[in-house]
Amino acid sequence: MTNDQQKKKWPRVIISGGGTGGHIFPAVAIAKGIQEKYPDAEILFVGAKGRMEMEKVPAAGFKIEGLWISGLQRGSIFKNLLFPFKVISSVFKALRIIRKFKPDVAVGVGGYASGALLYAATMKKIPALIQEQNSFPGITNKVLKDRVQRICVAYDNMDKFFPKDKIILTGNPVRKEITKLEGKKERGLEKFNLDKNRLVVLVVGGSLGARSINHAIDGDLQKFADADVQLIWQTGKLYTEEAKKRVAEVGKNGIMSFDFITDMDLAYAAADIVISRAGALAVSELCLVKKPCILVPLPTAAEDHQTKNALSLVNYNAAILVKDVDAKSILVDEALSLLKDKERCEKLTYNMDKLAFANATETIVNEVISLIKK
Repeated sequence: MTNDQQKKKWPRVIISGGGTGGHIFPAVAIAKGIQEKYPDAEILFVGAKGRMEMEKVPAAGFKIEGLWISGLQRGSIFKNLLFPFKVISSVFKALRIIRKFKPDVAVGVGGYASGALLYAATMKKIPALIQEQNSFPGITNKVLKDRVQRICVAYDNMDKFFPKDKIILTGNPVRKEITKLEGKKERGLEKFNLDKNRLVVLVVGGSLGARSINHAIDGDLQKFADADVQLIWQTGKLYTEEAKKRVAEVGKNGIMSFDFITDMDLAYAAADIVISRAGALAVSELCLVKKPCILVPLPTAAEDHQTKNALSLVNYNAAILVKDVDAKSILVDEALSLLKDKERCEKLTYNMDKLAFANATETIVNEVISLIKK
């Protein structure tokens, strides 16, 4: 077998990005898509030391190397002084990783580790692709746009930010298990020990949690109990103890909190409606699982991109938007109202289905493989 044939059968792919689940889970979805098509593929992840990818990627079955890199820190002059040194150090380490791993292609999904890795890869003339999840790109991907060969995006009109001839509209890759919820409702109810005769609300603030959503749920938790509604509440690590204490105070079966939910497919399957931030991955997943949802965009997101993500559904009557500032006063009431309105739930579900990209992962994998030098 020639070297070219071996490369076609066993591509060596290096993937970088992270910081939040919104970057990590698409990266893992791409890696699994490559593995499915090329079972003997060699895949290596590169992340930022101390960030959640260093835990989540090995848990998904992939090797990962860590770089000493982080973004600029608000209110910390000392840490910001270290930033240029971290960038230089990370690029040099990325070059060493590339020299050792010898990738055929590099993939970046956003985050500072992705910037260092793809900069190093393109220095070595390795073909590269970036996957931009949001309607407003992160700084890393904007910096890399002229160095890579392909840019996979999830929204129309992204030529405002990227060279038009490099853009492929693919949608966002999501975890494969989330795309197949048929027949999982019973398993989901069993997993979370829920009553099949009572309605279920799933609250997801994102992989790191969401303060305003947590405060809104905390403040009106008794309303779920009074309405005999069950609650699966992902709080993020910072709110874990407060949430557990509050759940214990209410003391109602079927109301529970978790710092992080691993089996999101079962959580989605069990839920009747979902309350979520409007990160790109969350929006993509919600369209695929077709669950009526209330979106609470993070107002501090760059260029308010979460509001833009949310409006991409709201403008098609496929989701309900509650502003972050209003969450504490109206979010729970909106959720309980939606639960009772079967006709509205059906309309939201119908419209969401039209906005879903069912084959995003497969399309991106094909683009990645097409870049490998023959």
